[in-house]
Amino acid sequence: MDSDSRTPVVLFWHMHQPGYQDCQTGQFQFPWVYLHTIKDYSDMAAHLEAHPNARAVVNFAPILLEQIETYLVHIERWRHGAGEIGDPLLAALVAETLPEPGSPGFLDLMEKCLRANQDRIINRFPAYARLAELAGLYRKKPAIQRYMSPMLLTDLLVWYHLGWMGETIRRENHCVQSLQEKGGQFSWDDRCALMEVIFEILAGIGPRYRHLAQIGQVELSVSPYTHSMLPLLIELASAREAMPEIVLPAFERYPGGDLRVAWQLEQAKRVFRRFFSVEPTGCWASEGGLSQATLAYLDAHGFSWTASGDSVIRNSIHHARTADSSVPDAGIHRPYRFGDTSATVFFRDDGLSDLIGFTYADWHASDAVGDLVHHMENIAAQGNPESRSVISVILDGENAWEYYPENGFHFLDELYEVLENHPALRLTTYRDLVADPVSKTVTLPHLVAGSWIYGTFSTWIGDPDKNRAWELLCEAKCHYDRLMDNGSLNAEQKEAAQLQLAICEGSDWFWWFGDYNPAQIVSDFEHLYRKHLVNLYDLIGYPAPASVFQQLSQGSGAPERGGTMRPGHDRNDNA
Repeated sequence: MDSDSRTPVVLFWHMHQPGYQDCQTGQFQFPWVYLHTIKDYSDMAAHLEAHPNARAVVNFAPILLEQIETYLVHIERWRHGAGEIGDPLLAALVAETLPEPGSPGFLDLMEKCLRANQDRIINRFPAYARLAELAGLYRKKPAIQRYMSPMLLTDLLVWYHLGWMGETIRRENHCVQSLQEKGGQFSWDDRCALMEVIFEILAGIGPRYRHLAQIGQVELSVSPYTHSMLPLLIELASAREAMPEIVLPAFERYPGGDLRVAWQLEQAKRVFRRFFSVEPTGCWASEGGLSQATLAYLDAHGFSWTASGDSVIRNSIHHARTADSSVPDAGIHRPYRFGDTSATVFFRDDGLSDLIGFTYADWHASDAVGDLVHHMENIAAQGNPESRSVISVILDGENAWEYYPENGFHFLDELYEVLENHPALRLTTYRDLVADPVSKTVTLPHLVAGSWIYGTFSTWIGDPDKNRAWELLCEAKCHYDRLMDNGSLNAEQKEAAQLQLAICEGSDWFWWFGDYNPAQIVSDFEHLYRKHLVNLYDLIGYPAPASVFQQLSQGSGAPERGGTMRPGHDRNDNA
């Protein structure tokens, strides 16, 4: 057992984006992979590099890594005149000619350049704010659109990418600083110089995190290949364990789901090894989605740990105590094992994690870190010296910082500064806690299936729109199975179809369906989901049914943080 008597704290940052690339055309439908890379994935590495005594777990979805790689290939080909950049927004940044003012293409790019946080990104830069104000004027008065200057779009494109730039890049990169000082009237050379900066950031992500892992500062872990919801692929009815009355899709189960789970995990490991040259020891099952059957698959694929939200362990403790009242309630700050599975399961402190995600963005950084660490110190003080608490803060590594001043720079810098040499708390990783336990592992007979959001799967299934999306996927999978087995496809066609199916299995599509989400984002994701299904049908040589072309969902809500993040507990739940 570790001789360090301080209470272990694990900061777990999860990085993922779904498959935005249209596999038929090679075009990226949305720019979020490269934008979050230059803003968030680069900043998160830089903060760790600036605090060499800090430690963290960083999780990557493999499909995100592959898409970053694809952007690099596209930019490299463009640089050598051998191809185009397959992202309309990024390509426009360096286009020698742009759409005419007032044309649909002009207006489309203009609108895309305004998809940023108004307060934290656009209004932070007076030049960007003025451009946004002009764009708003032109939007309201179509009659004057013909009088737009082409320079409006040129400058908007540059400022959009400057606005999305990571704060650590902004503070250190001379090109970024000079463009910000110039403010406008950007030339094509200016835009090409900015593209070079973007390329360098994208190219550095893999090597930087690989180096942090090699020196032991970061443990890298992995998610299923396309961030699929494993428990639902195995058994749709697992949703009933936490929500007995939930209405499920018409299909009883996802056809061949057990084989797909095995494929998703094995493919994830292959991609991870290729990028990082090591074997992952931990798996963040997408959205912390676990079930007893999922734990068995993680065991079979050699993962020694996983994690989920604290409502999952509370549900599992309640289930065990209902059958046997003598089972102790060990709480959320302990490692667990379930049944005869061997993977150690850690649980997110939803209270602490959600303070970062939903509360501290409007606080002064020192006050926010002081409050967070004070809560951690209280947890540590209540622990048993012979079986210490394990405090898990688990959060998306990308979505929260858009709401913080300067992309969370001051908060993250202060957080690592305070925790890297704290007298009562020590930053560590799950791999080290499994290899050298400081807390006795609690064993329970059964894990009640659920995710880190509310301890249920309600974010992905049960709503009529979500259920219809599952039915479309199940129907496509039935045709896929039949045509993959009848000998009509060659090996190359089968591989392409299998990859396309995996993209359709991603959890993000189901996340966004439902009236409570914003209309624009629902429209974006449901359109892309149906496009992926159509591509799957094309690849297997079967005509897509009419149902795939019908609109699935139409959002009208305004959830907190735009719906990109959810709290671990239902805000109406006092538990």
